[in-house]
Amino acid sequence: MSARPEVRPAERAEPAGTAPQPDTWRTRLRRDWPLLVMGLPMVITVTAFWWLPTLGNVIAFQDYNPYSGGIFGSPILGFTNFQLLFSDPQFIRAVTNTLGITAFQLVFYFPVPIALALLLNSIMSPRLRALVQGVVYLPHFFSWVLVVAIFQQMLGGAGLLAQTLRQHGYQGIDVMTNSDTFLLLVTSQTVWKDAGWGSIIFLAALSTIDPNLYEASAVDGAGRWRRMWHITLPGLRPVIVLLLILRLGDALNIGFEQFMLQRYAVGSQVSEVFDTFAYFSGLKTGDLAYGAAAGLFKGLVGLVLIVAANRVAHALGERGVYSKS
Repeated sequence: MSARPEVRPAERAEPAGTAPQPDTWRTRLRRDWPLLVMGLPMVITVTAFWWLPTLGNVIAFQDYNPYSGGIFGSPILGFTNFQLLFSDPQFIRAVTNTLGITAFQLVFYFPVPIALALLLNSIMSPRLRALVQGVVYLPHFFSWVLVVAIFQQMLGGAGLLAQTLRQHGYQGIDVMTNSDTFLLLVTSQTVWKDAGWGSIIFLAALSTIDPNLYEASAVDGAGRWRRMWHITLPGLRPVIVLLLILRLGDALNIGFEQFMLQRYAVGSQVSEVFDTFAYFSGLKTGDLAYGAAAGLFKGLVGLVLIVAANRVAHALGERGVYSKS
């Protein structure tokens, strides 16, 4: 007697006389209305505080005057503001400084949270790990005013380093006003402030790696470095690619307060970045249309960079920020 074949739930036939329900928008609405209701507050918030204000970028194409014409009464100039923007040497310098600082920090800052996460993950004692994590997370909650003040006390002309050198018969140095070392200075400040906080997401990714992989590789004779190269880093690769894409998309946004606080100490030749340029050329002078053109250009460059980086990630076999279904 032959065994009766098992019928899986997904393979069960529809009851006799019952036609399959068409996948229409009404069917999906009846099925997914609780999720839609849950997402409605966020949709309203994003629309009110993001999408509607974004429509104000139209002033980048106008001779905008908030007191006489406003958005609806200011004359249209087309791309005149962008032509003036691209012919402005201060704008070119700001973009060059911003891209240079971003490229430098991608090489010397971006790997630091990864290495820090690997080091924290290797600490066996839970109490010691919690203590170290608390210490390295703390600077993230400091304002840039406090961070710059701490570095001033350490590396300024009257700081600890200069006083120590003078006490031993050497000439004191002032790193905070040296334009030649400004790139190293701002990168070290960023590492000290945000490296610990940035390691959190990598620690979360490390916790998802199957411990059995490490045990099996150890049985096969793999050492610590080979386990890290063949198990840990491949497990972190999707997160690394995702954050790298987001960082590239944010290439022109490297901060305002950090550079604004140190602008007058080192000069605008090395400290002028995109955000400070938009502030001084748009908000401080009252030429809001010119500043809006700079901001719109910044957003378009970020969009192009993130789309290009995402396509490169797809070509390398990674999911990236988004993918087509």
